[in-house]
Amino acid sequence: MFSGIIADVGMIKHATDREGGLRICIESHVLGMEDVALGDSIAVNGVCLTVVKIEANEFTADVSCETLNCTVGLACQGGRVNLEKALRLSDRLGGHLVSGHVDGVGQVIAFNDIGESWCLKVRAPDALAKYIAVKGSVTINGVSLTVNKVEGSEFDVNLIPHTLQMTTLNELKVAEKVNLEIDLIARYVERMMQKEV
Repeated sequence: MFSGIIADVGMIKHATDREGGLRICIESHVLGMEDVALGDSIAVNGVCLTVVKIEANEFTADVSCETLNCTVGLACQGGRVNLEKALRLSDRLGGHLVSGHVDGVGQVIAFNDIGESWCLKVRAPDALAKYIAVKGSVTINGVSLTVNKVEGSEFDVNLIPHTLQMTTLNELKVAEKVNLEIDLIARYVERMMQKEV
Protein backbone atom coordinates (compact mmCIF):
# COMPACT_ATOMS: atom_id res chain seq x y z
CA MET A 1 0.00 0.00 0.00
CA PHE A 2 1.00 3.60 -0.64
CA SER A 3 -0.24 7.06 0.38
CA GLY A 4 0.11 8.98 -2.89
CA ILE A 5 2.64 11.35 -1.28
CA ILE A 6 5.58 11.41 -3.69
CA ALA A 7 9.04 11.01 -2.14
CA ASP A 8 11.11 11.79 -5.22
CA VAL A 9 11.06 12.26 -8.97
CA GLY A 10 13.35 9.66 -10.52
CA MET A 11 14.54 8.99 -14.05
CA ILE A 12 14.24 5.84 -16.15
CA LYS A 13 17.89 5.15 -17.03
CA HIS A 14 17.25 2.02 -19.08
CA ALA A 15 14.19 0.27 -20.47
CA THR A 16 15.01 -3.04 -22.16
CA ASP A 17 12.78 -5.75 -23.61
CA ARG A 18 12.22 -8.77 -21.43
CA GLU A 19 9.98 -11.62 -22.64
CA GLY A 20 7.26 -9.31 -23.97
CA GLY A 21 7.55 -6.92 -21.04
CA LEU A 22 10.28 -4.56 -19.90
CA ARG A 23 13.07 -4.43 -17.37
CA ILE A 24 13.49 -0.84 -16.23
CA CYS A 25 16.25 0.74 -14.18
CA ILE A 26 15.27 3.87 -12.25
CA GLU A 27 17.69 6.37 -10.77
CA SER A 28 16.81 8.35 -7.64
CA HIS A 29 19.08 10.52 -5.53
CA VAL A 30 16.49 11.31 -2.83
CA LEU A 31 14.42 8.14 -2.33
CA GLY A 32 17.28 6.29 -0.60
CA MET A 33 18.01 2.63 -1.24
CA GLU A 34 19.51 1.80 2.18
CA ASP A 35 16.24 0.38 3.54
CA VAL A 36 15.03 -1.20 0.28
CA ALA A 37 15.29 -4.99 -0.08
CA LEU A 38 14.82 -7.30 -3.03
CA GLY A 39 11.11 -7.99 -3.39
CA ASP A 40 10.04 -4.65 -1.90
CA SER A 41 7.38 -2.60 -3.67
CA ILE A 42 7.95 0.88 -5.06
CA ALA A 43 5.25 2.88 -6.85
CA VAL A 44 6.49 4.28 -10.17
CA ASN A 45 4.04 6.83 -11.64
CA GLY A 46 1.39 5.10 -9.55
CA VAL A 47 2.27 1.57 -10.67
CA CYS A 48 3.32 -0.86 -7.92
CA LEU A 49 6.53 -2.56 -9.08
CA THR A 50 8.70 -5.18 -7.37
CA VAL A 51 12.39 -4.42 -6.87
CA VAL A 52 14.59 -7.11 -8.49
CA LYS A 53 17.98 -5.37 -8.23
CA ILE A 54 19.40 -2.58 -6.08
CA GLU A 55 22.45 -0.37 -6.52
CA ALA A 56 23.60 2.82 -4.78
CA ASN A 57 21.12 5.30 -6.23
CA GLU A 58 18.99 3.10 -8.44
CA PHE A 59 16.73 0.08 -8.54
CA THR A 60 15.54 -2.29 -11.24
CA ALA A 61 12.03 -3.69 -11.73
CA ASP A 62 10.30 -5.91 -14.27
CA VAL A 63 7.15 -4.65 -15.97
CA SER A 64 4.80 -7.24 -17.46
CA CYS A 65 3.15 -6.94 -20.84
CA GLU A 66 -0.24 -6.71 -19.06
CA THR A 67 0.97 -3.73 -16.99
CA LEU A 68 2.33 -2.01 -20.09
CA ASN A 69 -1.04 -2.48 -21.82
CA CYS A 70 -3.02 -0.69 -19.09
CA THR A 71 -0.60 2.05 -17.95
CA VAL A 72 1.53 4.86 -19.39
CA GLY A 73 4.93 6.37 -18.64
CA LEU A 74 7.02 3.27 -17.92
CA ALA A 75 8.61 2.60 -21.30
CA CYS A 76 10.29 5.96 -21.93
CA GLN A 77 14.04 5.84 -21.40
CA GLY A 78 15.09 9.18 -19.89
CA GLY A 79 11.53 9.83 -18.70
CA ARG A 80 10.92 11.34 -15.28
CA VAL A 81 8.66 9.38 -12.90
CA ASN A 82 7.02 9.91 -9.51
CA LEU A 83 8.36 7.54 -6.84
CA GLU A 84 7.04 6.35 -3.49
CA LYS A 85 8.14 3.46 -1.27
CA ALA A 86 5.47 1.17 0.16
CA LEU A 87 4.00 2.27 3.50
CA ARG A 88 5.03 0.79 6.83
CA LEU A 89 2.35 0.40 9.51
CA SER A 90 4.10 3.12 11.54
CA ASP A 91 4.02 5.70 8.71
CA ARG A 92 1.72 8.71 8.62
CA LEU A 93 -1.02 8.52 6.02
CA GLY A 94 -0.71 11.98 4.47
CA GLY A 95 -2.66 11.29 1.29
CA HIS A 96 -5.10 8.38 1.01
CA LEU A 97 -4.80 4.59 0.75
CA VAL A 98 -3.38 3.80 -2.68
CA SER A 99 -2.89 0.23 -3.92
CA GLY A 100 -0.59 0.95 -6.85
CA HIS A 101 -2.96 -0.95 -9.16
CA VAL A 102 -3.82 1.45 -11.97
CA ASP A 103 -7.52 1.29 -12.89
CA GLY A 104 -7.27 3.04 -16.22
CA VAL A 105 -5.60 5.68 -18.36
CA GLY A 106 -7.08 9.17 -18.49
CA GLN A 107 -6.34 12.13 -20.75
CA VAL A 108 -5.49 15.72 -19.84
CA ILE A 109 -8.21 18.03 -21.21
CA ALA A 110 -6.96 21.33 -19.76
CA PHE A 111 -4.22 22.58 -17.45
CA ASN A 112 -4.60 26.23 -16.42
CA ASP A 113 -2.95 28.64 -14.03
CA ILE A 114 -5.74 30.04 -11.82
CA GLY A 115 -3.59 32.23 -9.59
CA GLU A 116 -2.69 30.51 -6.32
CA SER A 117 -2.86 27.06 -7.94
CA TRP A 118 -3.31 25.24 -11.24
CA CYS A 119 -6.51 23.53 -12.33
CA LEU A 120 -5.97 20.16 -14.02
CA LYS A 121 -8.93 18.72 -15.95
CA VAL A 122 -8.81 15.03 -16.85
CA ARG A 123 -11.15 12.80 -18.83
CA ALA A 124 -11.43 9.36 -17.23
CA PRO A 125 -12.51 6.21 -19.06
CA ASP A 126 -16.31 5.95 -18.96
CA ALA A 127 -16.12 2.79 -16.83
CA LEU A 128 -14.32 4.71 -14.04
CA ALA A 129 -16.46 7.86 -14.06
CA LYS A 130 -18.99 6.53 -11.53
CA TYR A 131 -16.22 6.11 -8.93
CA ILE A 132 -15.06 9.76 -9.07
CA ALA A 133 -16.87 12.11 -6.71
CA VAL A 134 -16.49 15.73 -5.62
CA LYS A 135 -14.24 15.92 -2.52
CA GLY A 136 -13.29 12.28 -3.07
CA SER A 137 -9.76 11.06 -3.68
CA VAL A 138 -8.12 10.09 -6.95
CA THR A 139 -4.55 9.21 -7.85
CA ILE A 140 -2.95 10.69 -10.97
CA ASN A 141 0.47 9.29 -11.90
CA GLY A 142 0.82 8.16 -8.29
CA VAL A 143 -0.10 11.52 -6.71
CA SER A 144 -2.97 11.61 -4.19
CA LEU A 145 -5.37 14.42 -5.11
CA THR A 146 -8.80 15.71 -4.12
CA VAL A 147 -11.50 15.97 -6.78
CA ASN A 148 -12.98 19.49 -6.98
CA LYS A 149 -15.49 19.16 -9.83
CA VAL A 150 -17.06 16.36 -11.85
CA GLU A 151 -18.94 16.61 -15.17
CA GLY A 152 -19.69 13.24 -16.72
CA SER A 153 -16.37 11.48 -17.21
CA GLU A 154 -14.34 14.69 -16.77
CA PHE A 155 -13.06 15.91 -13.41
CA ASP A 156 -10.95 18.76 -12.03
CA VAL A 157 -8.24 18.78 -9.37
CA ASN A 158 -6.31 21.79 -8.07
CA LEU A 159 -2.53 21.55 -7.82
CA ILE A 160 -0.78 23.76 -5.29
CA PRO A 161 2.78 25.01 -5.98
CA HIS A 162 4.30 22.42 -3.59
CA THR A 163 2.71 19.53 -5.52
CA LEU A 164 3.89 20.99 -8.83
CA GLN A 165 7.42 21.36 -7.46
CA MET A 166 7.66 17.87 -5.94
CA THR A 167 6.09 15.78 -8.74
CA THR A 168 6.08 15.42 -12.52
CA LEU A 169 2.54 16.80 -12.78
CA ASN A 170 3.99 20.21 -13.68
CA GLU A 171 5.17 18.67 -16.97
CA LEU A 172 1.71 17.58 -18.15
CA LYS A 173 0.38 18.87 -21.47
CA VAL A 174 -3.10 18.87 -22.99
CA ALA A 175 -3.91 15.51 -24.64
CA GLU A 176 -1.25 13.70 -22.58
CA LYS A 177 -2.29 10.40 -21.00
CA VAL A 178 -2.06 9.74 -17.25
CA ASN A 179 -2.37 6.75 -14.93
CA LEU A 180 -5.53 6.83 -12.79
CA GLU A 181 -6.38 4.91 -9.66
CA ILE A 182 -9.82 5.39 -8.12
CA ASP A 183 -10.42 5.51 -4.39
CA LEU A 184 -10.44 2.05 -2.79
CA ILE A 185 -13.53 2.89 -0.73
CA ALA A 186 -15.53 3.77 -3.86
CA ARG A 187 -14.64 0.43 -5.41
CA TYR A 188 -15.81 -1.55 -2.36
CA VAL A 189 -18.99 0.48 -1.90
CA GLU A 190 -19.95 -0.19 -5.53
CA ARG A 191 -19.35 -3.91 -5.02
CA MET A 192 -21.48 -3.99 -1.86
CA MET A 193 -24.31 -2.14 -3.61
CA GLN A 194 -24.65 -4.83 -6.26
CA LYS A 195 -27.79 -6.90 -5.77
CA GLU A 196 -26.06 -10.19 -6.42
CA VAL A 197 -22.61 -10.83 -5.01
